[in-house]
Amino acid sequence: MLKSADYSTESTLRHKISSLLAYPLIFLIYIYRYTLSPIIGQNCRFEPTCSRYAEDALRKYGAFKGSMMAGKRLLRCHPWHAGGYDPVE
Repeated sequence: MLKSADYSTESTLRHKISSLLAYPLIFLIYIYRYTLSPIIGQNCRFEPTCSRYAEDALRKYGAFKGSMMAGKRLLRCHPWHAGGYDPVE
């Protein structure tokens, strides 16, 4: 049987792997910010912007949960949504 220390070690390892997997995704966000975003202009209805939100979510929660949070945010970012202040929590 696994002891509580084993669960903690497994959880820490999972978080580290998820954090490492987040770095390539954050790099893609930087590419978007410096190449495509200046061309299409800033259209985000939220503060912080969707790309900033995605970066913050990936840094805080890792690749899996951070990607899910960023995807949900992008689905809400459209002309019929009021937008507003929506930080990563």
